[in-house]
Amino acid sequence: MKLRLILSAACVCFYTIGFSQPGRWQQRVKYTMNIDMNVQTNQFKGTQKLEYSNNSPDTLTRVFYHLYFNAFQPNSMMDNRSRILGQTLFGNRPDWDQRVRDRILNLKPDEIGYHKIGSIKMNGRAQQFVMHETILEVKLDRPILPRSKVVFDMEFESQVPLQVRRSGRDNPNTKVRYSMSQWYPKICEYDYEGWHPTPYVAREFYGVWGDFDVTINIDKTYILGGTGHLQNPDQIGFGYEKEGVKVPAPKADKLSWRFIAPNVHDFVWAADPGFIHKTRKVRDSLVLHLLYKPGRIDSKEWEDILVDAEKALPFIEKSFGGYPYRQFSFIHAGDGGMEYPMATLLAGPGAWLHEWLHNWYYGMLGTNESEYAWMDEGFTEFATDRTMAFLQSSSAFAHVDNYGGYYSLVKSGREEPLTTHADHYNTNLAYGAAVYSKGCVFLSQLGYIVGEENLKKILLEYYRQWRFKHPNVSDFMRVAEKVSDMELDWYRQYWINTTKTINYSIDSLWEEGGKTKIRIRRVGMTPMPIDFQLTFKDGSKELHYVPMYLMFGEKPAEDASIQRKVYEPWKWTHPTYTIESSGKLADISIGEIDPSQRLADIERKDNKIDLSAIR
Repeated sequence: MKLRLILSAACVCFYTIGFSQPGRWQQRVKYTMNIDMNVQTNQFKGTQKLEYSNNSPDTLTRVFYHLYFNAFQPNSMMDNRSRILGQTLFGNRPDWDQRVRDRILNLKPDEIGYHKIGSIKMNGRAQQFVMHETILEVKLDRPILPRSKVVFDMEFESQVPLQVRRSGRDNPNTKVRYSMSQWYPKICEYDYEGWHPTPYVAREFYGVWGDFDVTINIDKTYILGGTGHLQNPDQIGFGYEKEGVKVPAPKADKLSWRFIAPNVHDFVWAADPGFIHKTRKVRDSLVLHLLYKPGRIDSKEWEDILVDAEKALPFIEKSFGGYPYRQFSFIHAGDGGMEYPMATLLAGPGAWLHEWLHNWYYGMLGTNESEYAWMDEGFTEFATDRTMAFLQSSSAFAHVDNYGGYYSLVKSGREEPLTTHADHYNTNLAYGAAVYSKGCVFLSQLGYIVGEENLKKILLEYYRQWRFKHPNVSDFMRVAEKVSDMELDWYRQYWINTTKTINYSIDSLWEEGGKTKIRIRRVGMTPMPIDFQLTFKDGSKELHYVPMYLMFGEKPAEDASIQRKVYEPWKWTHPTYTIESSGKLADISIGEIDPSQRLADIERKDNKIDLSAIR
């Protein structure tokens, strides 16, 4: 009886851990990796111990790993896809990623990337496996039962490709020796939708939450930065050692850098003998690191990142949630800007803020980027715009550029729904404008629908409920509905699932019975609530607010200094709606739909009428 009670208690504890998030379980991993890097051959050998917790209710008969380096071989899926997209022209510009182009096709044997798997064992037993280019399929000799844990041991060897996309060596622009992202065999995510063995074709990632213990043995002249906390700083030095510590000279040709990263879903590092390493302690529990290579970019531009990051952090945490880790590293590496937990690779200092903010929208709120790329890039763009406005003390509308990007996409005729898988957009142009700009507009326009104060509460509640989890669009929408006390499924349907557009116009104004009447017309197919502002000759203003029928609620007043009149909801089946003011037509100076500019109306020129210019 006592044994049965103990087992029951253990099961309850494990069940609580596995099912602690709202409504869903998630898998858990623990990596212990040790690699030995040869900087002459650009190859490394590694061992990986992976503790895999199957918190699902399903029995698993196979598992999958990502082998990202295998994408950098001639005629790979990434290579072929890039060259096909390059056949589409926008003006004279091919629609390929300028960093990839046809470069993979021309890689020599010592320039390609690869992962070669020597062996895989599960709980000490050898397993059969099949290579599918960038995906490794492991066929298990025994199934992994629900709510159980197994240990995989792997031996592998890899070659670092010439820098093409994100990962690689010897970047000709940055001159950085190693950008080590997507560098290890990484188990694929298994969630409520099943396995996600997404081949590495172009973009976006999805990983299992867990803990990393990584040891990197590399030439003693190399300086490293990356995910995690360095465990042996006083033996490594290079600016990591405690103040006053004298670092002993290395006795061997290599140093062993050991990093531990708790509760993350990926691990990145970069290395170069010429890195300059700067630090800034912004509070007792957080140190910011900067590693950059001197060159054509002025050192001050790099080092200003630390100054601006310290200034921005309180605003970021107040707006989007706290940063929970003890370090973050801005690293000169990669081929543009790319985010990873606790670190970002930057080809230049310009993208530092966007990539840092990915540690909220990707790093802690780990959506499946392949399916919800706009929740990753778009939310990060929104946060970047707002934070940059704070840094610049700007009161101007922060998202002008992203609204412009969305309008250009619509006019191009290339728009596809945001539900499109990241790798399956027909053009790179459509992908970029959709997930970055339209994704950003989604949040800004949500503020127009529910009110700015509600939007702020939504973002913080979303962080509170879903950090360190894998939220999807339904999870975000439910948070938004609960906070705002509105129905918002219609907004998701129109904005995310379709390419229907918003277009309202001022149809006509007239005076009748001593009152001014204004008829508004819905021209586009997407219905929205309407803010209509009247400005009178004496400078006074009236706001006429028309909720949209499907909201079953109304936005709180946002500006107490302006008199607001609330109307009965506008039914989406009706193309026109008439509002009225007790003011005389002759006294009105300006009438305008959405003076805040948050409504993404694709034809704004008919949203405003200046009566003083007509008279």
